[in-house]
Amino acid sequence: MANRLSLCLALILFLSSSAVGRQREAVLVAKTYKSTQGRTMPYRLLVPENYQANKRYPLVLFLHGGGGRGVDNVKQIQGGNGFIIDLLIKPESQSRFPCFVVAPQSPQEEGWVEDDSITPTSQLRQVLELMEYLEKSFSIDRNRLYVLGQSMGGFGTFALITMQPEVFAAAVSICGGGDESKTGRIAHLPIWVFHGEKDEAVRVERSRNIVAAITRAGGKPKYTEYKGEGHLIWSKVVNEPELLSWMFAQKRR
Repeated sequence: MANRLSLCLALILFLSSSAVGRQREAVLVAKTYKSTQGRTMPYRLLVPENYQANKRYPLVLFLHGGGGRGVDNVKQIQGGNGFIIDLLIKPESQSRFPCFVVAPQSPQEEGWVEDDSITPTSQLRQVLELMEYLEKSFSIDRNRLYVLGQSMGGFGTFALITMQPEVFAAAVSICGGGDESKTGRIAHLPIWVFHGEKDEAVRVERSRNIVAAITRAGGKPKYTEYKGEGHLIWSKVVNEPELLSWMFAQKRR
């Protein structure tokens, strides 16, 4: 009897997860960006409901974690990556903060940062090209561009804003880290960093140290560390009541 109940519960959870996954795929349209050099990048795009070309909308860039790599244009919005995506695309969020959401996908062999975890890859540079393309294609507010990334995407977030410190209005890094020697470039930016105290995949010191370096450079980053938590803190981050209101309140200086 107990085994039957466990199987039923597992089936319910699987079907629920599958339904949510299909909903993400329906809302976030699959597209492919082709650069001037002929390189392609799969990405998912949400256009705000009732989009009007005579209005300007914020754009949120989501950089997936390592499990999102591939060429299927699906993994970057599924699994652990789906938590942030769901927060951004759910009707309540879009009603309060109508915005574009773009989720590019890096290939298996190349993520957002090099092996040193701080140097941007060609994939990350192509993300900037993609954003420029979207700005030309839609009515996007260039003073309200935001980037969120988790794990590998958290490192990518810091690499991106360090490479282009004047592009984004705010950044959110989850279980990531960055180049502590270049924090003077990003000290002016509103940044919120999250990490689990017991993270087994990315040492918590990576976030602690980059936050301390930004602070020494004159910045005022927000830092949230979850006591006793490991790497999988996505469900806690999306339940932070001030996260979206804080982010969307920021404008490029």
